[in-house]
Amino acid sequence: MAEAGARPRGTALTAGPGDGLLSAADIRAIAAALDLRPTKRRGQNFLVDPNTVRRLVRLAGIGPDDVVLEVGPGIGSLTLGLLGAARRVLAVEVDPALAAALPATAAARLDPATAGRLTVLTRDALRLVPADLPGEPDQPIGAAGPASASGVAGPASGAGAGSPGGAAGAPTVLAANLPYNIAVPLLLGLLERFPSLERGLVMVQAEVADRLTSPPGGRVYGVPSVKLAWYAGSRSAGAVPRSVFWPVPNVDSGLVAFTRRPAPAPSELRADVFAAIDAAFAQRRKTLRTALAGWAGSPAAVDRLTRAAGVDPGARGETLDIAAYCRLAAARAEAATTPNPP
Repeated sequence: MAEAGARPRGTALTAGPGDGLLSAADIRAIAAALDLRPTKRRGQNFLVDPNTVRRLVRLAGIGPDDVVLEVGPGIGSLTLGLLGAARRVLAVEVDPALAAALPATAAARLDPATAGRLTVLTRDALRLVPADLPGEPDQPIGAAGPASASGVAGPASGAGAGSPGGAAGAPTVLAANLPYNIAVPLLLGLLERFPSLERGLVMVQAEVADRLTSPPGGRVYGVPSVKLAWYAGSRSAGAVPRSVFWPVPNVDSGLVAFTRRPAPAPSELRADVFAAIDAAFAQRRKTLRTALAGWAGSPAAVDRLTRAAGVDPGARGETLDIAAYCRLAAARAEAATTPNPP
């Protein structure tokens, strides 16, 4: 139940000073008005420090021409900062109550023109596809489909399979406080399905940030490191202490900045490249000759493929960069189309 003296459910906060960002007290008041109890299952740890929000917006390098895809806006701490910098913010929230409250929070804290840059979609970001997004950049809040008075597109709405978001309105920047338990598949999936994403800044568990940005041969270099390199160059953009969240999580967070780059191999090879990566790291202490035997067909086949790819079969998968895995997949594809000698 809401605390005594809390605003009635669904009512908005009064406009705040300065840039309209939410304080810790504001966030607790909104949560009380929504009768919200943050859950670990959905990774609901809300950012309560306005200075951290300003820092994230600055590090993301968001400009007035950018369309930002925000995953998991929650109560709206980061959303308000993004709205002040971007041309448009597409906020994807799986919790219907939070999604419904977000437009009212923006309207109460920001001027109408700035608040009007927001589109909220009630979706699971793991399943989000371009067809879910509005097709034109000047559509109003909720224009992705049938909307309630709060301006929230419902879970069954969307632009339709035949009318995905147009190039002008497609997201160019990803900004998100990613749930710890699904951060890697969520990030990789969005980069695969939304080629318009040019760059981004994501906040993840510190340990995951280290893995995503580790170079080949690093202690925590692994599947996330190599697969992210297929899509983008990445770097660590700093740490975020647990104290700036409510409720306080059990771990600290890290920031990962990325910039998309051309794929290192034809797109039709991606699945096989990723399969080779998975196989190599499933037995990361084994040599490629052993670890890739199942993927290639036999240890002898690994020898042939590594020779063609210029890779040492006695090396371990943790020493290879994305280019080496691409060469291995290309060699396997070539071998599949080459007749066996008599």
